[in-house]
Amino acid sequence: MNQEIEIRWHGRGGQGAKTAALLLADVAFKTGKYVQGFPEYGPERMGAPITAYNRISDDRIRVHSNIYDPDYVVVVDETLLHSVDVTAGLKKDGAIIINTAKTPEEVRPQLNGYEGRVVTVDARNISEEALGKYFPNSPMLAAVVATSGVMGKEQFLKEMEASYKHKFAKKPEVIAGNMKALEMAFDAVGC
Repeated sequence: MNQEIEIRWHGRGGQGAKTAALLLADVAFKTGKYVQGFPEYGPERMGAPITAYNRISDDRIRVHSNIYDPDYVVVVDETLLHSVDVTAGLKKDGAIIINTAKTPEEVRPQLNGYEGRVVTVDARNISEEALGKYFPNSPMLAAVVATSGVMGKEQFLKEMEASYKHKFAKKPEVIAGNMKALEMAFDAVGC
């Protein structure tokens, strides 16, 4: 049986939503999945709303389009709740994962009547504690993996550490902070 998960990311240019989607594709590929990870390009600039996508499947993926009915939506910047219909097409049996210090109950009125699961994670607090700066993409990446169950925590952390060692080969001092951010977010979601 094919299990395919579709994820749509909403963020602002410079927040790392595109990078997180590409990292998720890379890590899922290393676990034997078929993957797609891609941004939707337009007139993006720093701070402008952007969209990125993931498809992760047990079988070959034959669809090559944007994702219109995602299983999961990740909102990296909660201010987008006021300007973008982030719940458009979101399946009721999926979930929306929002970077906010608010509770799911506090943000639900801003979700255009979405009745599915709402997960909130304070990626700002996590990244500032773990990294000393605001980089929301690592905590949000862990939150979507924890929420979707696309892979287990230990496998995810192992693959992410290998990915970070490659990505940050010239800045190894940031690896421990990013790993801490991933673990904190995974635990905060508690799935």
